[in-house]
Amino acid sequence: MKRREFIAKGIVSSLAFTIVPRAVLGGNGFLAPSDRINLGFIGVGKQSYTLMNGLNRCKEIASLAACDVDRNKLAAFIAATTKKQTELSKVQTEIKAYHHYRELLDRKDIDAVVIATPDHWHAQIAVDAAKAGKDIYCEKPLALTIAEGRAMVDATRKYKRVFQTGSMQRSSYNFRQAAELVINGYIGKIKEINVSVGEPVKQCDLPSMPAPDYLDWDMWVGPSPYRGYNPILSPPLEDDKWAWWRGYRDFGGGYITDWGAHMFDIVQWALGMDESGPVQFNPPKEANSNSGLSFSYANGVRVNHVQWGVHNAIQFIGEKGKIEVSREFIRSNPENLANLKLTSSDRRLYYSDNHYQDWVDAIKKRSKPICDVEIGHRTSSVCNAVNIAYELQKDLKWNPQKEQFDNEYANLLRSRPYRGEWDFRKF
Repeated sequence: MKRREFIAKGIVSSLAFTIVPRAVLGGNGFLAPSDRINLGFIGVGKQSYTLMNGLNRCKEIASLAACDVDRNKLAAFIAATTKKQTELSKVQTEIKAYHHYRELLDRKDIDAVVIATPDHWHAQIAVDAAKAGKDIYCEKPLALTIAEGRAMVDATRKYKRVFQTGSMQRSSYNFRQAAELVINGYIGKIKEINVSVGEPVKQCDLPSMPAPDYLDWDMWVGPSPYRGYNPILSPPLEDDKWAWWRGYRDFGGGYITDWGAHMFDIVQWALGMDESGPVQFNPPKEANSNSGLSFSYANGVRVNHVQWGVHNAIQFIGEKGKIEVSREFIRSNPENLANLKLTSSDRRLYYSDNHYQDWVDAIKKRSKPICDVEIGHRTSSVCNAVNIAYELQKDLKWNPQKEQFDNEYANLLRSRPYRGEWDFRKF
């Protein structure tokens, strides 16, 4: 062999030996730092544990930081997250605690954040996270008001972020199957839809009590009008009940947003309304009613907020049959529809069987996940409009393109005043 040929073959052999997959070099489960998504959690109450456990099972995820205004909850969450990452044999790094979420957002090594605060904080934190260049997973309902939701969409688009709303029923077989059966006409033209979720939001009437020393109550209230502490709004760590800030105006939207953000979301999906919404809201005529409202779409489909026999479930009624769906079941009339295999010619919806991995994959591809911020905004707008109609006890027309009511006072309720330094519109 000539010397020149020998050297050339040697170089090729050397390259073939050294250029191998990083997973081979690092062993099973190895993930190069450049492929890792470093995560920060903002708000570490009860729901954050479900999110942390689910996200840490995604091999690309490493949790590096957490933030909360409750010192006890923050310490407990960091301990649990450290334990989970150890169990999953992930590279161990310090999970740093933060009191103010903007300190967490200042970290350049944090790629994405999970927002699991009470609803009244979602918009401000999400807008700030987008400005800081972080991708975002935000619990449902997306926003406390319609204006906040639109600002979250606009900030996400401006800063080119990947945003997953935590309406995770879209990553469930039962709801995808029901939506695909409806959208493909298997029960014929939809006549009406019944949705059974609980009552609308109400004014907070809890007595004020001294705040515990481990909780920064003023920061917990944040941009909302100030009111005194009550443990129902922010229970101590040892209290395993769901915090009921959800039920009160200025912090949540009642069951209309808490479970409506799940169930009305599937209605929107099944009707192909992810970029739109209803055109009219009609509350019941009886004063102080907690159910009986209906809203309708331009195609004539009417949705009723009623208790039709199963709690937190949806009943689609068509000209040729019926589909009922919840987290526990999907059933139909005719019976064979519930588990029918769709054909190759049927329209298929976005497929995801893991809401967390779907977000991670979207971050890697820089694409929209299954429940993009616009989808979350459209669903929370439905929920917020339902609450507005119940409060005003007036029939309201809604323009989903302009996002405006035909009623001056209802339009004022699309937003809310912010307290102190906070302003979700500055991005």
